[in-house]
Amino acid sequence: MSAPTAIIPYNRKATMAYITAMLMLATLGVFIHEAGLDAVTTVFFRCLFAAIALALYCAYKGMFIAANLSRKNLGLAVFGGVLMVVNWVTFFAAIQRIGISVATIVFHVQPFIVLLLGAVLFREKIAANKLAWICLGFAGLVLACGLQVSGVQMSGQKSEQFVTGLLLTLTGACAYAGVTLTTRAMRNMPPHLIALIHCIVGLVLLAGLITIPVDGIRVQQWAWLFGLGLMPTALAYVLIYGALPNMPTSAIAVLTFIYPAMAVGVDYLVYGQRISLLQMAGLVLIVLASLGVNLNWSWRRGKVRIAGQSMK
Repeated sequence: MSAPTAIIPYNRKATMAYITAMLMLATLGVFIHEAGLDAVTTVFFRCLFAAIALALYCAYKGMFIAANLSRKNLGLAVFGGVLMVVNWVTFFAAIQRIGISVATIVFHVQPFIVLLLGAVLFREKIAANKLAWICLGFAGLVLACGLQVSGVQMSGQKSEQFVTGLLLTLTGACAYAGVTLTTRAMRNMPPHLIALIHCIVGLVLLAGLITIPVDGIRVQQWAWLFGLGLMPTALAYVLIYGALPNMPTSAIAVLTFIYPAMAVGVDYLVYGQRISLLQMAGLVLIVLASLGVNLNWSWRRGKVRIAGQSMK
């Protein structure tokens, strides 16, 4: 057995911070539902409260310096912000149509879209083993959408609304894949600062598009909007970006799926929404496929290669 070239030791503090962040993200759908506003307005106030919190954090950490704000990085951050806003709006709108569970599961085909976009836009080669995992992931997507041999199961949703929700989710996943590729091209800019710029872009883009109810926004709604900007956004980002440099890729790949798994659980506990066995199978396939891609699993000559290690 050959050892990996670089090993990041287990860091309990970083791991617990990352798990906490995933649990926060799992509550995202509850904040959206309870806020009771349209997707655009909800995203605007998410950006507003998150921007305030992130600006305070970045100022506290001394991130507002010229070295972090090159013209190239700013341009890429603004472009990524546009894509991020598209991701948030479409994903929030999808949750309102097809529910937290299905939208969250379908969204997690995003890693496969990153690979495909990289191949199309940058002519990056996709290894045969990763292509196989991508195919498995999209097979999981089909199951997660509720498709059965006998026809289409809409899980209590109107067919048009359900299909629209799926398309919105995939649009959001594609936009987020673009954010990932854009962020990869940036150098020497703290991720917290990137997240702040994304939120500021959201404020600028959506300021003229929000819809305030005739009777105004109730105190309870303000509380949910504030919580949305603080917990599954600003605080989650701070925890994630602080933990990532201290965690091995294998741990990140595995622990990331706490988010969709717990989102399904939260959806059931809070709203009584269940997913079918086929949709659960779809989630399992997507999880396996994503792990296969991120950990570079492959089978060669009777050996299984996992994350730089080989075993008979």
